[in-house]
Amino acid sequence: MISLFDLFKIGVGPSSSHTVGPMLAALRFVESLNETLASQKIPVDRVARILVELFGSLALTGLGHRTDRAVVAGLAGYHPASVDPAQIDPLFQSVETSCELKWLGRFPLDFQLKRDLRFHYSIFLPQHPNGLRCCAFDEQGGLLLSREYFSVGGGFVVDAEELAAQQSNRGQRHGLLKN
Repeated sequence: MISLFDLFKIGVGPSSSHTVGPMLAALRFVESLNETLASQKIPVDRVARILVELFGSLALTGLGHRTDRAVVAGLAGYHPASVDPAQIDPLFQSVETSCELKWLGRFPLDFQLKRDLRFHYSIFLPQHPNGLRCCAFDEQGGLLLSREYFSVGGGFVVDAEELAAQQSNRGQRHGLLKN
């Protein structure tokens, strides 16, 4: 059940699909990264780089809709429901100037916007037009964690597995798929 409070959200830009969703995706990623490292007993300082790639519609409108700022805020541990929108531009400018991002607000790493926040204007992920991929790497370039997320509208975000399950369930309800 979705309430009106779910549909009408305070956002950081003109489009919840292009700001609230990506901010939540980035936040989910760093929370997942932190949990993954803890469960595998890997120290957080092993994370040397976080890369976020925006695809399709998110890339095409990303700068105008402030998707870049939303992603940085999410990586820094901010949640769209509780962040003061006035904090976002100073945070973004600080990251842009210092090339340092504290993921989850605690763990510093080198983050260069032109290198670590990529806009793939002509590439669309096949699952949904609003896709983004987040990856974390160690100092040798080894992949620590990678996740794809999709901003499916209204500020809602799902990961690749959740989207596949939703699509499968939708197909079963409409008699499109057989068990």
